Amino acid sequence: MLLNCDLGESYGSWTMGQDAAAMAHIDQANIACGFHAGDPLVMAKTLTLAKQHGVMVGAHPAYPDLVGFGRRSINCTDAELQALLHYQVAALDGMAQAQGLQLAYVKPHGALYNDMMANGDIRASVMQAVATYHRPVRLMLQATAAWPEHQAAADALGLKLYFEAFADRAYEDDGRLMARTKPGAVHEHDQMLAQVQQLITHGTITSAHGKVLNLQVDSLCVHGDNDAGIAAIHEIRALLDHAN
Repeated sequence: MLLNCDLGESYGSWTMGQDAAAMAHIDQANIACGFHAGDPLVMAKTLTLAKQHGVMVGAHPAYPDLVGFGRRSINCTDAELQALLHYQVAALDGMAQAQGLQLAYVKPHGALYNDMMANGDIRASVMQAVATYHRPVRLMLQATAAWPEHQAAADALGLKLYFEAFADRAYEDDGRLMARTKPGAVHEHDQMLAQVQQLITHGTITSAHGKVLNLQVDSLCVHGDNDAGIAAIHEIRALLDHAN
């Protein structure tokens, strides 16, 4: 199981996250492409960090929403959504190539990610956009109880997927993330480590209501926004290394 983290989300003089500290312990960097966060210099610096640590590079595109950090849904046509995805992916891909790196996958951010998981039409648009990029890249999406259906849709497009789980988030019975507005949506430290250990040992997660979910998981999302997050990444890395 790989570890992925959202990085490159600073903008101008505004700093977000502890990218250098996180990058040393992860396998995949989801790098913002300028629509919800990030700017050309931040993108370049984050790619340099990824190269230094041998971390796989992924594009982290979003709705065009800098003010809302990409956490607000925007009503886009199918053509608009595919174009804004190609635009952002191509920007990061080009900057990666300038440093001798190869973009490997795409993981939508924030509201776009949530909309993709909740709305079949939006998910189909995202899949189509990634599948029609000028060279093969994977799409990362959440592992839910519906993962076989999502896999079949991707197979029909010749699209490869990474299914991800979240270390610090509570789950609903259908395998979707509990909304952050609900109490208990974000796990405390011990709950988080217990969820990771259960996933490593049994390939399951227990929902907030006690249902055991069997999930196909290729990558685990962690967060490096603060000192506690960085410490948690260290502990999760140790759990994965011990299992391997």
